[in-house]
Amino acid sequence: MTTPFHQLNDYVAIPRVTGLRLAPDGSWLAATVQSLSADKKKYVTSIWRIDTAGGPPRKLTRSANGEGNPRFLPDGTLLFTSKRPDPDHANGPGNGKDDGDEAALWRLPADGGEAMLEAALPGGIAGIETAANAPAVIVTAPALPGAATEDERRRQARKDAGVTAILHETLPVRYWDHDLGPDDLRIFATATATAEAADSAPRDLTPDAGRALTEQSLALSPDGETVATGWWRWQDGVQAYSELVTIDVATGERTVMAGQAGQAGGTNADGNPGFDYSDPVFAPDGERVVCVRGTHDTPDAPGDSTLVLFPGGRDLLPGFDRWPAGPVWDAAGDVIYFTADDAGRRPVFAVDVATGEVSRKTTDDAHYTSLRAAQDGTALYALRDAIGEPPAPVRVDLASGEVTRLAAPGTVARVPGQVTEVTATADDGHPVRGWLVLPDGATESRPAPLLLWVHGGPMSSWNGWQWRWNPWLAAARGYAVLLPDPSLSTGYGLDFIARGYQGWGPRPCADIMAITDAVVARADIDETRTAMMGGSYGGYMANWIAGHTGRFQAIVSHAGLWALDQMFGTTDGPQFWQREFGPPVTGAAKYEENSPHLHIEKITTPMLVIHGNRDFRVPVGEALRLWSDLKLRGKDARFLYFPDENHWILKPGNITAWYQTVFAFLAQHVLGDPWERPDLL
Repeated sequence: MTTPFHQLNDYVAIPRVTGLRLAPDGSWLAATVQSLSADKKKYVTSIWRIDTAGGPPRKLTRSANGEGNPRFLPDGTLLFTSKRPDPDHANGPGNGKDDGDEAALWRLPADGGEAMLEAALPGGIAGIETAANAPAVIVTAPALPGAATEDERRRQARKDAGVTAILHETLPVRYWDHDLGPDDLRIFATATATAEAADSAPRDLTPDAGRALTEQSLALSPDGETVATGWWRWQDGVQAYSELVTIDVATGERTVMAGQAGQAGGTNADGNPGFDYSDPVFAPDGERVVCVRGTHDTPDAPGDSTLVLFPGGRDLLPGFDRWPAGPVWDAAGDVIYFTADDAGRRPVFAVDVATGEVSRKTTDDAHYTSLRAAQDGTALYALRDAIGEPPAPVRVDLASGEVTRLAAPGTVARVPGQVTEVTATADDGHPVRGWLVLPDGATESRPAPLLLWVHGGPMSSWNGWQWRWNPWLAAARGYAVLLPDPSLSTGYGLDFIARGYQGWGPRPCADIMAITDAVVARADIDETRTAMMGGSYGGYMANWIAGHTGRFQAIVSHAGLWALDQMFGTTDGPQFWQREFGPPVTGAAKYEENSPHLHIEKITTPMLVIHGNRDFRVPVGEALRLWSDLKLRGKDARFLYFPDENHWILKPGNITAWYQTVFAFLAQHVLGDPWERPDLL
């Protein structure tokens, strides 16, 4: 039976649900959904109405560049950001066109009607937060150094002078795929939602923010009077730690709830590992805040993560050997729900605030995100996905644990195969597990060729649906796909991470080889036809494996690390990587022990190198050096280069070209087919 995975055009056209927000009355969810644009050259995000009672979904917004960041006011008004033109203001956002340069704040009345402009700022609006019990709104927006009232004039002056230069005084200078600066994020309080709001200038609460709010999340208290946010502090412009601060909306006064006298090297004044505080959430009473606290990595040990409660800073999860994420309060303020990677799944957990008792609320083989708690305390709403199921909104009954899927875009009737759990024992006696995707028709008489796919991170896990590295596209072409979680993977406790800490190559590679050996011993797998693939850290492992074994017929290295001393100095956050390995000058031995480029002479496997030019996490210099090292030594290799993509390949056409090239390369070396250059290339 044909599925959307048999034709790449069908696959890239599947709508993708990416986030949820629950309306105040609990009757519906605002879901962000990515769909192909009319010209099929990009994905556009729109907001859909998902009925919590199970009724049909309905698309609420549409424009050429889409909408995002849905947030509700207490009366049910929906706020969102968009670059759509404002028909009532000829000189407003979009300037009468549907492709405005900057996003503005819009509102959709609770009783229906047309969306109206709420607020605009010269640099656009990046994010929104609202209050549960008051018509208060704060936004994050970029502004040039100096007074926010001068932002528009200074932007125009830069434009008129042809200036694009950025003066940096701290790290980082880039993040994932974009330059940081010349402007920086600030927090603004907007006028309450009224018809005159669009003519009222938002008020700057953080004129001195600098880089403090870069990639931070924030929350607004239920009464709308206080902001809680992470706040970066920089030491000598290099080392950083994130405080937890509150900001008074009326005065802009900032108070540190949790901080430290951080010192270079990631330790506080007492010599203990430093902390980062992030993802704050106010309790319904407005007096308490829960947030994630991460411990810095050090050269001696990996950092850990937990939930802490303020005032007081009490650790809510002592002894809970998993990393919590996405905390939300129940309506009574007695329980906090969160998710955490756990043995190839990402279940929902609950912690009783008074007793500290932790319980697991979901038991299926699934991956949950975007938790939202019903006001009546009976249910949670979430996005649920799994290795074989794309994200979909669900209702989790808290009494029974029953999970009910809600009607939404992006449904896939079936995948071309099945998934099974596999385990092995590593050479040090430690258990290793993963998922094995088997294509339809794989049997002892017709064993399937095997693709080994190593995940990125490295502190990550194969525990949910993947749009970018989707194993079902390979299964539709007859391949089995092994998705292992070697040491350094999350969901197995801190000791499992520590097994591979500062040893990115040898220990994880041994784990991967052990589980690969177990899988190729199966009767439905053809051990004579195997290949290995990986992206990011998986690309690093592809490069490492290429220099340490010739067992595979082909290796695909996407966005892979090649020369560690080079990469850890040019990546967008070198200070974070160097907490583990130390500066290259003083920690040269660790770099040499783990750097794939030192094993170039041993590579015999044909390699496909893939990289995006705007990848700032693993800069393109890694691929350029790998490519030149391979070709100058006469190795069998190809280089697929994307000038306008980043760490991920995101444009529909480029996604298609990526898969076409990968499958053509694998067909040549694994299946023995003639090389066929993709038509688009």
